[in-house]
Amino acid sequence: MSRKASYYNQVINALQELHTHYPSYNLGRHLATAFSDYGDLWGVTDKEMVFALDRYRAQLDMDYSHKDEDYVDKIVKDGMDLDKLFKEDEDDYGDSY
Repeated sequence: MSRKASYYNQVINALQELHTHYPSYNLGRHLATAFSDYGDLWGVTDKEMVFALDRYRAQLDMDYSHKDEDYVDKIVKDGMDLDKLFKEDEDDYGDSY
C-alpha cells in the first residue's frame, strides 16, 4: 500500500506542477495569487496551503484554457448579434421582449 504524501510534500508537488504547466509564471506570482485571500501566512497550515494551491490551480486551468484568440473573437461576435437572436425569437413565437 502506498502512503499518501504529507501535506508539506503535497505543497512542494503542487508548486512543481504549476511550474511545469505554466513555465512563464514565476513562483512569486503563483504564491501571491494563490494566497491573496490569506494575508499573513504565518499561521497557515500545510493542509490549508494544499487546499489554496489546488483551488488556485483549478481557477488557473479554467482561465488559461480560454486564451485562444479565435474563441474570444467568437464570443465577441456572438455578443454583437444578440439583437438578431432576440428578433428571431420574437418572430418565431410572436412575443416581444
